[in-house]
Amino acid sequence: MKRNHLNLLLCIVVLAMTASCRNNKQQPTSQEPAAMESFYESGAGQSQPQTQGGKAITQYEMPARLTDRPEQILRRESFTISYNKDTRTPNYVAWHLTKAHTYGRFQRSEEVFTEDLEAPAPRATDNDYYNSRFDRGHMCPAGDTKWSKEALRQSFLFTNVCPQNHGLNKYEWNDVEMLCRDWARQYGAVDIVCGPIYDSHVAPRYIGRNKVRVPDRFFKVVLCRQGKPKAIGFIYRNEGKKQPMQDAVYTVDEIERLTGIDFFPALNDDIENRIEATATLRDW
Repeated sequence: MKRNHLNLLLCIVVLAMTASCRNNKQQPTSQEPAAMESFYESGAGQSQPQTQGGKAITQYEMPARLTDRPEQILRRESFTISYNKDTRTPNYVAWHLTKAHTYGRFQRSEEVFTEDLEAPAPRATDNDYYNSRFDRGHMCPAGDTKWSKEALRQSFLFTNVCPQNHGLNKYEWNDVEMLCRDWARQYGAVDIVCGPIYDSHVAPRYIGRNKVRVPDRFFKVVLCRQGKPKAIGFIYRNEGKKQPMQDAVYTVDEIERLTGIDFFPALNDDIENRIEATATLRDW
């Protein structure tokens, strides 16, 4: 009888030790780093659905994935950046500008240009622009983000910035930015994409130790989906010479051919084909 009790006790001890080993085997701890999704492959992150109030939102402003150059998608409160780690500048910046977003109480005088730590090193810093003779040119302008302090702060990240001629930044580019705000107020909302153009027949130019590439030109495309849909594009040379707005007007199709970017792919094909083939300021 005693022997049976002793055997039973030994069985209980063995079972308890076995269960303990199983529970302790390869248990993750809070100190182990979580696996991080890579955003450095072309188009990574771009297919992630955007939701609001549990409902999926179609981002009409977003171009199709880029497969011919590096692309890191950086989603911000007010805009989305397609960042190129080779040029240290965005491929493009896209945003949906509403009438309400053209107003705001936050002021850019409180903000400073900041290195974007989400971009891989080497990346643009303020020192790269120092004595470069180029402005820190916003792609999504600060004037479109004054409705939110965080959105305004993010507009000063260098991933939203390109080296831009001072004259262009102060005059022609600023004129188009203000015109887009006027259109957002007039129509209720517009979708905007802009970015640099690097001409293949021109020798590359760089600034700073981190070799931030200087664009040869800049593009901007604008879509209005209110009423009868329409679209228009602009291209400006990255120089200080006067460039009349009418001379800068291009169709979206023309800018697609120049940039290799497919704009507004979420539109119905018939509408997309029609509105991207023509562009006149009179229609706006």
